[in-house]
Amino acid sequence: MHYRKLGNSGTIVSAYALGAMTFGMEADEATSHKILDDYTAGGGNFIDTADVYSRGISEEIIGRWLAARPEVRDQVVIATKARFPMGDGPNDFGTSRFHLGRALDASLKRLGIEQVDLYQMHAWDRLTPLEETLRFLDDAVSAGKIAYYGFSNFLGWQVTKAVHLAKANSWAAPVTLQPQYNLLVRGIESEIVPACQDADIGLLPWSPLAGGWLAAKYERDTEPTGATRLGENPKRGMEAYEARNAQERTWQIIDTVKAIAADHGVSAAQVSLAWLAAQPAVTSVILGARNQEQLADNLAAASLELSADEIEKLTTVSAPVLAEYPYGTAGERQRFRPMPGS
Repeated sequence: MHYRKLGNSGTIVSAYALGAMTFGMEADEATSHKILDDYTAGGGNFIDTADVYSRGISEEIIGRWLAARPEVRDQVVIATKARFPMGDGPNDFGTSRFHLGRALDASLKRLGIEQVDLYQMHAWDRLTPLEETLRFLDDAVSAGKIAYYGFSNFLGWQVTKAVHLAKANSWAAPVTLQPQYNLLVRGIESEIVPACQDADIGLLPWSPLAGGWLAAKYERDTEPTGATRLGENPKRGMEAYEARNAQERTWQIIDTVKAIAADHGVSAAQVSLAWLAAQPAVTSVILGARNQEQLADNLAAASLELSADEIEKLTTVSAPVLAEYPYGTAGERQRFRPMPGS
């Protein structure tokens, strides 16, 4: 396992984090604890959850795991999030001081810890002034309830605004951003990645395998079935089968991933993860697992080193097409790629 700084902080985390969204839903408590044991035994030290995951059950499962292994607490970095509804009341969501104060205390109680190492705003809140949210987070840092804070699903201008507001008021600064990012979804490279690089904010990509697409689980023109994300619901959100199946780019990417995987004798998932971990500004790639076998395969990506030529092939075949101003010119389709050395 390789280790990196947590964004612009001095804390060190593993290049692959363990996402706990499956805990209490796709993985029961016993399975979740085994996944946590295997992850830490493999050198992982960064666990990411959220209050909304299974309505607090994911945090409770992690809390009981930590309680049974007190020696582990000082070795792992615990991240959680708040923003989405945890009740039916008008203040049971958002990033207001009112809601976050209660949400943070509830997360600390469920996790059984005194401090959240990384507290993340799960999404932008257009109702709450950003100054109110940032001041709360600064106060929480001063009070010792959180060590650092970050964002998830923010746009580039939202990240930049937060960074400059924090600096102007001498408040604690954000250290990370958690966006969707993978070989199929690279739109963040146009604005969000540069904004994070400018502020030295680390990326924590979620959905690195695009719901199983980049693990080569699905076949062209054959609607998936069985115990996979899309097998259980082929119309699932942004990962929906019909739309992606219709795009030739999808299958060009998957074919390239499979060819490189065959050359190395590894899984397609490992190649997809290794490419993402090698991208500029990425601090730690968030792995989700339903079982120990899935985690073991994904964690093996930590020992896979792709050549510069292989990374270039994957980068080229997956380049997003941006046809409209200002990223392209009228009548032309321009492929956006990060600047060399960025």
